[in-house]
Amino acid sequence: MKKGLRRAAFALLLAVLYLILGAIAPFCVYAKVSEETQRQVKDKLDQEEERLATGGSSPDRVMLLETNMSAWEERIRLLNQAQERIILSTFDMRDGESTRDILSLLLHKAEEGVQVQILVDGISGAVRMEGEPLFYALSSHPQVEIRLYNKLNLLTPWKTQGRMHDKYVIVDDLAYILGGRNTFDYFIGMYPTNSRSLDREVLVYRGPQEDGEEQESSLFALEAYFTGVWNQKDCRVFHGEESLAEKKRVAQEIENLKERYEMLKAENPELFEKPDYESRTYETRGISLISNPTGIYGKEPVVFYELTERMKRAKEQVILHTPYAVCNAYMREALAQANTQGPGITMMLNSVENGDNFMASSDYVYHKKEILKTGIRLLEYDGGTSYHGKSMVLDSKTVFVGSYNLDLRSSYVDTELMLAIESEELAEELLGYMETYHQDCRQITSDGEAILPEGRKAQTAPLWKRAAWRVVGLIMQPFRYLV
Repeated sequence: MKKGLRRAAFALLLAVLYLILGAIAPFCVYAKVSEETQRQVKDKLDQEEERLATGGSSPDRVMLLETNMSAWEERIRLLNQAQERIILSTFDMRDGESTRDILSLLLHKAEEGVQVQILVDGISGAVRMEGEPLFYALSSHPQVEIRLYNKLNLLTPWKTQGRMHDKYVIVDDLAYILGGRNTFDYFIGMYPTNSRSLDREVLVYRGPQEDGEEQESSLFALEAYFTGVWNQKDCRVFHGEESLAEKKRVAQEIENLKERYEMLKAENPELFEKPDYESRTYETRGISLISNPTGIYGKEPVVFYELTERMKRAKEQVILHTPYAVCNAYMREALAQANTQGPGITMMLNSVENGDNFMASSDYVYHKKEILKTGIRLLEYDGGTSYHGKSMVLDSKTVFVGSYNLDLRSSYVDTELMLAIESEELAEELLGYMETYHQDCRQITSDGEAILPEGRKAQTAPLWKRAAWRVVGLIMQPFRYLV
């Protein structure tokens, strides 16, 4: 018996090692930015500068969604306008009140004949959606198809870390929402929840076109990006059997969603009126989509590279907001160069006491001094609610909003999307919100000292947690490329 137990323990150990080593090995070498990518980015930025210098214009208009409540309201408004097609791509979708509101609208639109396509990250789908009748209630409808990006399969652990981090909603050829919010109560709406995160998105409206003068819209670039990901062989259908609708628990969820739609419409009639996007949005001079490669294995850090190249071309101002900062030597060097060649970078991220990502906080504690050596002006947000926004403003006229975190996973592992938006009005509004956040920040000096706003006390963490950050930060160094 003892010999059998030892063999079983050894077999279990081998299985665990197989899963762990298989999962981390494909990403342990950082891909370099190729000469071709460098040339493409340079050409792209040169062409943008030339177009803007000659008075370039765009049909796209834009609105900032700064609050979780505005994210909920504008999703309801926009989804209600759908007549032909809805696309929803999200890193994480969980059961909850705001999710049920959104799904009730999607089901209603599917009943009206609208085609609904939903793309969810594979691990999130396995953990949050598998076995849940709520999601089968939608996936079983003939007008709805849900696919998982890189569906979880423990028999092929070398695929497990390839994840889709994109978050956007597209309705017809009318408008889209893109930013950093996942699809559940933590980010959308103001329903009671154990925790909440602050985030940021934009709604981009494709304005009316004059006959014979159709202009290129970023909406079509985003649609093309979605189609490319949707059709990848690693995207698999999530329970599309129509027979699921006949199962008792699924049938009950279908009825619940139908009742919820009627209740939602009765309680919020203003959200079901045709919105005047023309008056509620700002003009833009152009919107450019910035994306990482979309395969499931290690990637060139395309989004990071383009953002830092844009920082270098700034003349007056670079303000960057990111939830975390997890950088390798290449990224720190690129930030230092951008800080020197441009007007200087102000970067805000969560203080470790304020953030909700334990692993990223642990790495930041371990590498904070190296980040300070880049010379950037470093602010740590300490406002009491975790901050999840990913955005940047250059020269009070170019705004960047999307899903990209300044960390190794977003740079080298995940799919990511950012929008570069040319709009002075949008920049002015966003800068106002950024300044409000900065008032709740500690400014970190070059020697690591924290300068607090007058009359403010910094958040504190218990001794055990501070010790855990240090210990985990050290232990995870060989694997930090997945943070």
